[in-house]
Amino acid sequence: MQGASWVERAIVSRYGTGLEAPVDVLAVGAHPDDVELAVGGMLAGLARQGARVAVVDLTDGEPTPYGTPETRRQESHEAARELGLAARLTLHLPNRYLFDTVDHRRLVAAILRLLRPRLLLAHYWEDAHPDHWAASALADAGRFYGKLTKTELPGEPYLVPRTLYFLASHLRLHPPVAAVVDVSGSYERKRAAIRAYRSQFEVNPAGRDVPDRVEGRDRYYGQLIGVAYGEPLLSREPIGVADLTRLLW
Repeated sequence: MQGASWVERAIVSRYGTGLEAPVDVLAVGAHPDDVELAVGGMLAGLARQGARVAVVDLTDGEPTPYGTPETRRQESHEAARELGLAARLTLHLPNRYLFDTVDHRRLVAAILRLLRPRLLLAHYWEDAHPDHWAASALADAGRFYGKLTKTELPGEPYLVPRTLYFLASHLRLHPPVAAVVDVSGSYERKRAAIRAYRSQFEVNPAGRDVPDRVEGRDRYYGQLIGVAYGEPLLSREPIGVADLTRLLW
């Protein structure tokens, strides 16, 4: 394997700068629309504050009852514009049959070494949807593989400093969260990004209530911290705080 050419071949759709520049935050989702539903407000808020934010969709989400690969591509790019993403990469891994394999780990690791995010956002590790927990495992394994030396992976060895996990679950879960982020100021951008997926949440009768259910969840988490809307994050490890004044409102 020479350089990043084999990684480029794994990308079926790209928006923005692609692999050409490092980013501050990278969210890895199993399908287009997963990260919008879970942390769309957070990503839009970070982008508005000047952070370089990117998304990697491990699959293109097809086949689905409504939509085509081209439709899903256009929708994901429209959502990326609404969120202010610096880059969005959609990979060719198989929807419905996503697995935590060595080759898939290497692909995620290569992308992390090239984009070098300071924060990685990934699916929560418990889920009824096999693609979601496979995506979570791939993010964890890719982060570990990314730091390895003496490999054929492109880029320099790199360990993402921190991984946090978002809720996009098909289980009725209420796990203890590590933090809730106030996304009230960027919530209209999240709504617009979700509306971009017309094939999933407008044309598809089974998905029409999803935006309302997501907004209800975000209102609930917002109430927990005394704001209009909040998005929860989970962590496998304690989150250290060096300065308690950062916790003051």
